[in-house]
Amino acid sequence: MLSDIGIKRIEVSFKEEKFRVPLMFGTGVIESITLMTAKAIVENGKGKAAEGYGNILLSDIWGFPSDCLSHEERDRAMRQVGIEYAGLVENFSGRAHPIDIYWETKDDIGKVAVSISQKLKLKEEVPLLAALVCSSPVDAALHDAFGKVNEISTYDCYGHEFMAKDLSCYLGPRYKGRYISHYLGKEYTPSLPIWHLVGGMDKLKEDEVDDSDPKDGLPVSLEEWIRRDGIFCLKIKLKGTDLRWDIERTKKIAEVARNCLERTGNSEIYFSIDTNEQCENPDYVIEYLRCLEREDAAAFQSLLYVEQPTERDLDCHSFDMRKLASIKPVLADEGITGLNKFELAKELGWSGVALKTCKGHSSALLYVARCEEEGMLYSVQDLTNPGLSLIHSVGLAGRTNPIKGVEYNSRQYIPWANEEMQGEHESLFRVREGMVLTESIGKIGLGY
Repeated sequence: MLSDIGIKRIEVSFKEEKFRVPLMFGTGVIESITLMTAKAIVENGKGKAAEGYGNILLSDIWGFPSDCLSHEERDRAMRQVGIEYAGLVENFSGRAHPIDIYWETKDDIGKVAVSISQKLKLKEEVPLLAALVCSSPVDAALHDAFGKVNEISTYDCYGHEFMAKDLSCYLGPRYKGRYISHYLGKEYTPSLPIWHLVGGMDKLKEDEVDDSDPKDGLPVSLEEWIRRDGIFCLKIKLKGTDLRWDIERTKKIAEVARNCLERTGNSEIYFSIDTNEQCENPDYVIEYLRCLEREDAAAFQSLLYVEQPTERDLDCHSFDMRKLASIKPVLADEGITGLNKFELAKELGWSGVALKTCKGHSSALLYVARCEEEGMLYSVQDLTNPGLSLIHSVGLAGRTNPIKGVEYNSRQYIPWANEEMQGEHESLFRVREGMVLTESIGKIGLGY
């Protein structure tokens, strides 16, 4: 098609971002992290040229947890994977739609990870999830550039007018005659609730704040965040290894949130829980839910879903999730690294998936189509997405139908990243009454 793009050049850059407060995962604590940005220069069949952008945090503690490699070793490896994948895509021959460029190079992402691991003589191989994170800025940049070079919104280029292949080429015969556009909204949802992250080390009450906390004019405690932003959707990080701690932590957070929101006249509140794979089995979560229902029925009712409670390797840890899913929806996150894993999760009884742009814009769109067609649930979450990547993530949520909006926690941890973008998108970056607006997202490309 004349709209298809040929790749002229891809450039990548890296910048270290320091967190204003630590973010505790089940596998460790993040205090600083690398932000990778990709710039793609493309040309379509009409001879028009444009450049597109994508960026993401290279969160090794999430994508590449390790007991034997340091953060510095993992970060170096992930940067190299990003550089090498960008070079590979830059050499893509001919013109194609970004979905097809991704489809034809997706197997190379894992090969690049293996190659870099060998070159750097790592004690552990760069996992596929980490490699997906490193490739995602390039994928996003191509989609942004495709929209720009054809002077349309990227989300308007997933129908038969711009795609030579229908979804059956990627998802099988059931999708014959169907395109990604069938599963997307025609316009951005005007406003979206945001999910606020409550980390395991986060302070809940204002009287807990002390001299060790930042004095930068931004909230520190959950009470202060609710008072300032009116947030009513809370993603709660739990240990997954200490049942009583997890229950008490949830109850305390629920109490603080209810008390704060009642003062604003808002009784609406929602929770999700995330143990970052630390639960030994789904029985732990079932017991947690039973105890929570007995001890705080309101918090239990407000809990919308459970995120990836057990270890990410679904082949090795193939738990039957049906019993847990019958109590509360359970979404796979780290365990989904390809359509084959999506299919396995479905067979094991997972309720749906947690979408993250850091695993690739192209794959996220294919997961949306699968979920919508097959009646599965999905959320749109971030990897502490700042600046460009937040606009990207909000845009994805605004054109799809996820559970309660979009996660937005970069304002808590790195609010100054890509600061130059924030003035142009004030109503997207500034949370009011727990919501952000999509009115500033542009009509060309990904709308940066």
